[in-house]
Amino acid sequence: MIKENQKLLNWINVASDGFVLFLTLPVAFWLRFYVLPGGIITVPLSQYILLDIGLTALLLFTYAAVGMYQSFRAIPLRKELPRLWLASVLDMAVLLSLMFLQHDEHFSRATLGIFLLLGVGLLSCKRIILRTALRSFREKGYNQKHVVILGSGRPAWNYLRTIRKAKDLGYHAIGYVSSQRMEGPNTPRYLGGFEDLDGILEKHRPDEVVSAVGLEDYHRTPQIISACEKTGTKLSIIPIYVEYMTATPHFDDLCGIPLMNIRRIPLDNLANAFCKRAMDIVGSLLLIALTSPVMLVCAIGVRLSSPGPIIFKQVRVGLNKENFYMYKFRSMRVNDEQDTHWSSNQDSRKTKFGALLRKCSLDEFPQFFNVLKGDMSLVGPRPEIPFYVDQFKEEIPLYMVKHQVRPGITGWAQVNGLRGDTSIKARIEHDIYYIEHWSLLFDLQILLRTVFRGKFLNSEDMG
Repeated sequence: MIKENQKLLNWINVASDGFVLFLTLPVAFWLRFYVLPGGIITVPLSQYILLDIGLTALLLFTYAAVGMYQSFRAIPLRKELPRLWLASVLDMAVLLSLMFLQHDEHFSRATLGIFLLLGVGLLSCKRIILRTALRSFREKGYNQKHVVILGSGRPAWNYLRTIRKAKDLGYHAIGYVSSQRMEGPNTPRYLGGFEDLDGILEKHRPDEVVSAVGLEDYHRTPQIISACEKTGTKLSIIPIYVEYMTATPHFDDLCGIPLMNIRRIPLDNLANAFCKRAMDIVGSLLLIALTSPVMLVCAIGVRLSSPGPIIFKQVRVGLNKENFYMYKFRSMRVNDEQDTHWSSNQDSRKTKFGALLRKCSLDEFPQFFNVLKGDMSLVGPRPEIPFYVDQFKEEIPLYMVKHQVRPGITGWAQVNGLRGDTSIKARIEHDIYYIEHWSLLFDLQILLRTVFRGKFLNSEDMG
């Protein structure tokens, strides 16, 4: 079944990576010394081949160590490719460091650089092609992972809807086991009750059992574990408190007692937080320098458009629920509703020049200073005024989780069209996804989508 297929795919993946890497260094040697100008051969190709054997073995070992040869069915490509590049760069840095310490200046650094770029580029292309092919096969019903679902409540339904919607993942529900039948259209096959679980697993031999039992059947967990261990079936458990968990919970060990932290996020890591803050400081300084002429014109336009201050300052709720003043170029006439009412595209309070600023998102430029101060980040959940925070925290589940990171000028919700008069619940779901899956590459992706769509995305703001 899928277990044997997965082993074969893993070995094919390792062998093809090794083949590509081994051939890339001779190609890099040829490019450097026979195609590019200025190449002087000081080490024969045979020595490069010996180095190639060791370097290929090192890279394959590192790829395996970082989990690149495990099943990638549920691992997105945007996570696998950064892992591939990072592992490759680290290995190359180790190799160059060893050469430097041994005073070995004979091997061409340019050749090794070409090898790195060409080799990892080819491996990246291979993974894109492989995933595309597997996605096509799985959508046609091949390379399926057959699962039995335990339970009939909302967690079981949510899991079933997810695997049916994401057909490219290749999950097939054989049926479900429960003390009561599911109700509704498109229900999977009912296999029987928990008392029949041993026989059901022996008969159907699924690749995996997914336990999604509710509180009423939680006491059956020891029986479920025993049945899966007896039949050698992989067991995955959806906790009954899944709605309150992050997608990647962290486990601590307290003298042998596992403790699960359901809300640990990547930016809790000091190194991650440092990298993000460093990017914010460098990015905000660069953007302030580049946009200063535009900001000067905007300031003059605001001053001439209507009486009042050039900069509109408004209290927002930021990191750790601390209030701060968010800056914008004033786009409205001074009014008494600026802290309790959202603006709209047809808002009569906007000046003509303010409408132009909003349309071009120029009113957001002063927030680069918020980023430099540390009140905001370039990327993060949009900050809200206290009036609405007090309202939404009572109405929207997990709303306050967004305050565990700095708010941003743009965010994952905004680049997905969730701005203005859109669902607050959907925005929070996107914000939490961003918080739980943060990476520098994810931030760069959001920034690029923001720039190329030409929006700093904040038509819901006031003032």
